[in-house]
Amino acid sequence: MFTLTINQRDSRRDGDLVPKLLKDLRHIPALIDFDRSVEDEVQGIVDSSHQAVESALIALRSGQWYVGIGVGPINEPLPNLVKDASGHGLVYARRAVECLRYGKERVPVAVDGPYADQAAEAEAVLRLLGHIVQERSVAEWRVLDLLTPGVRGQQKAVAQELGISTQAVSRAVARAQWAEEHAARPAAARLLQLILEVR
Repeated sequence: MFTLTINQRDSRRDGDLVPKLLKDLRHIPALIDFDRSVEDEVQGIVDSSHQAVESALIALRSGQWYVGIGVGPINEPLPNLVKDASGHGLVYARRAVECLRYGKERVPVAVDGPYADQAAEAEAVLRLLGHIVQERSVAEWRVLDLLTPGVRGQQKAVAQELGISTQAVSRAVARAQWAEEHAARPAAARLLQLILEVR
């Protein structure tokens, strides 16, 4: 299982951003739904490494969150609320996010689990993906939020909806490295999964 502990970086300056993050994460099919655990922190537990990658990138998008991913078991039976959960996965996620609080990483995502080398590899790829996501402009996100990965022929419809040219959509997609991000997501997910499979 994959536990995400997501802490707001500066709630004094930015106010409470937890409700917005929970809204952004609501479509993720979690084992235990994302919820506020304490004050400016959100936690959730997913059983798919792909869901863990997607959740992390959603949080990293704004640059306002520390994202810790813990790879490990959660004690069963699983509770309904994440604040009632326990297990190694939560411990690893807490350790990962605490490392970020005192570090100077430009892309604040960390992975922890029983195998440090595999966790470090997954973390490195997630940081590259997070860098791509964080560097996008508001205008680029306006375009990307209307696209669905793997569906051909969308750019014309997006251009019409936004009232811009198809070429402008194409340039925004290229500048934002959207295709590259989605091509690399499975690699990040596979590296997270490998942490569970090491013997």
